[in-house]
Formats: sequence, structure tokens, C-alpha cells
Amino acid sequence: MLLPPGVLILSLICWASADQTALYDPSIDSSILPISESADVIYLHRKLVEQESITGNEEGVGKWLASYLKEKNFTVELQEVSSKRYNVLAYGKKRETTILVTSHIDTVPPFWPYYYNKTTGLIGGRGSVDAKGSVAPQIIAVQGLREQLQDDLSLLFVVGEETGGDGMHAFSDWDDRPNYDIVIFGEPTESKLVCGHKGMLGFKIKVKGKAAHSGYPWLGVSANDVLVEALGKMLELRQHLPWSEKYGNTTMNFGRIDGGVAANVVAETAEARIAVRLAAGTPGLVRGQIIEHLKDVKANVEDQGGELELEWSGEGYPPVNIDCDVEGFETLTVNYGTDVPNLSGDHKKFLFGPGSIFVAHSDHEALKKKELEQAVLDYRRLIIAASKMDHQERVL
Repeated sequence: MLLPPGVLILSLICWASADQTALYDPSIDSSILPISESADVIYLHRKLVEQESITGNEEGVGKWLASYLKEKNFTVELQEVSSKRYNVLAYGKKRETTILVTSHIDTVPPFWPYYYNKTTGLIGGRGSVDAKGSVAPQIIAVQGLREQLQDDLSLLFVVGEETGGDGMHAFSDWDDRPNYDIVIFGEPTESKLVCGHKGMLGFKIKVKGKAAHSGYPWLGVSANDVLVEALGKMLELRQHLPWSEKYGNTTMNFGRIDGGVAANVVAETAEARIAVRLAAGTPGLVRGQIIEHLKDVKANVEDQGGELELEWSGEGYPPVNIDCDVEGFETLTVNYGTDVPNLSGDHKKFLFGPGSIFVAHSDHEALKKKELEQAVLDYRRLIIAASKMDHQERVL
């Protein structure tokens, strides 16, 4: 069958610009939102992802987002978390609202530039999924519900989630912060409601030995040797950490190991940074197990004139149970940490967002345009359902 010249040329152009693994399908790029809303969420998402906002460098994206929200007739407050780093709180006619919709605007390194392949509908770049892929549809969803819910909605976008949650901690501790009945957190959850996630405990093993020439190692105390022995004890402990049917096994990851200065020098210092994802129990319980398993190593190095210290990254937190009892949503549990436990208060909490954690933090972080658009609809559905649940509880 012969194609008209114009159709043939268009087909060739689309084929040439597409991934060679897929033929052009115009339905991929069709919108499931009204054209104006589709354009709004794609534009907002692009502007957010185009701005590098690796944790510690969120000033630019925070101020741009504040300006954008003001143009949409929100009242905006900037809370300074540390120098040139701001949480962005936005609301309509009243500051005290029933519902808070929140996510984070910082990303992990390194920065990857934004791209949008209209042929495949794929949108990528650092933060395109985690978590600007939640921020953009959250804003568009709330904007469309303000009148229906009488402006009983607030937005909060925080810094620092990727490195311990200092932004949400600061907001939680803010003397002048409102309290909410419902908080909807945005993270990549494959567009499913999360029923809970593992807890977290981070720590360092720090060893100080005594430097010497490697030809005469008995004249020194090798911090590297001590650290290897300590990590061996942690490998043994990994087989005996608490577990649960809901979350599976507690895991322990040796994230970074540093030691010594050269191959021909007995190492004077060494350290390992370790992350524990708790499937059961408490940080205190696992902390006690770690101390117990390292006590002999610690005693031996001290007898040789060295030191072994444990440095804890905060108090940590146990597994986090999250509300997921909303009809019409698939559910799952996840292994990663979020800001959910960092916001204090007696509120219902939901965790939801487009995109997959399996591509977050990678050089191929991306999601489909339709996922962004569907997220707008899903966030609206979730907000309305949560609002009705809250109303029913108050009546009862």
C-alpha cells in the first residue's frame, strides 16, 4: 500500500527521531488530562527538573517554586532551614488547613539534565522521579481542588530529605507550624499506596591505630586490620537481625569504607559508614546488638593502644506503618526511608507518587508523560477520599 507523500515524510521523520527499538505511536503522546492541565504539569515538571537542587543547593529551586506558587494565588512562606536553604509552605485563604500535601525538592548527586522524548513519552533527568515527579502533579492536583474543598489544602516542599530529613525536621519543630488531620507524602511508589516502610539506623565504625613502615608492621597498629575484623563481626550479625512478615529481613549495607594513606604505610585511621534498614524491632535493640558484637574487637585494639568508636547518625526510627485503606488503590510496602516519620503529630498519613524507586538515584531516572498526568488525577482522587474519611470520623 502506498502512503501519500506527506504521511510518508512524517513517518520517516518520526522514525528517525525515535528509539530504534520502537516504532512511532502517536497515541503514546496523547493526553489523559485537559490540554491546558497537561501543558501545566509538563511545564512545571520541566522547570523543576532543569534546576540542579542536589541536597545543600536547593536555594534556586525553592525560590523559583515560591514565585510560581505566588503567581497561582497561593500565600507562600519560606522557612529557612540553614543558610540559603528554604522549605516552601503554600496555602490559600487560611493557614490552618485539614490537609497537607508534601514532598521534597532536593535530589541526590550527580545532576543529570532534563529530556523529553515525545516519540516514546519518556521524561528523564535528575529528580524527574524522586521526587519532582511527585511535586509537579501534587501542585496541579491541589490547584484544581481549591474551590471544591474551600481552600482547605496546604502544600509543603522541603529540603534535605535525601540526607536525613533536616527540612522536615525543621518544619516539624517550627513553633508556628500548623497541625493537620491528613498528610499526603509524595515519593515514587509506582502509583500505589504504601502501607509502610522499613525503619532506619545509620552509623560509622571509626578506628584509630598507629602508623608504621609496612616492612615493620609490628611497630604499628593497623586501623585497616581492625576495621576488617569489625566488619567481619557485622557480617556475622547480619544473619541474626530482626525480621517480620510485613517487611522481610532487616538489611545492613556497608556503604563506604575508607582507610590508610598508602600501600607501604600501616594505616593509622579507617572508618566504615553503614546503613541498617529495620524490618522489625527498634533502633535501640539493633544498636545494642551492634555494640555487643564489637565489644571484643574494641577491647583488643584498646589493649594495643588504639581506639574503636561507634558514631550514630541520629536516633534512627523503627518500621513505619502508613495508612493505605483507600478504595481503588493498589498497595505495597517499600524498603526505602521517607519524611513520613520526620513529621510529628497525630494525623492520618498517606504515601503515594508516580514512577519507580528502581530507577531513582540512577543515570536512567525517568518516567512516562502519562504517569505524570495520571498522578494529577490520582492525587485528586486520594485527597477527596481522605477528606471524606476525615469528615466521617468527625461525625462519628
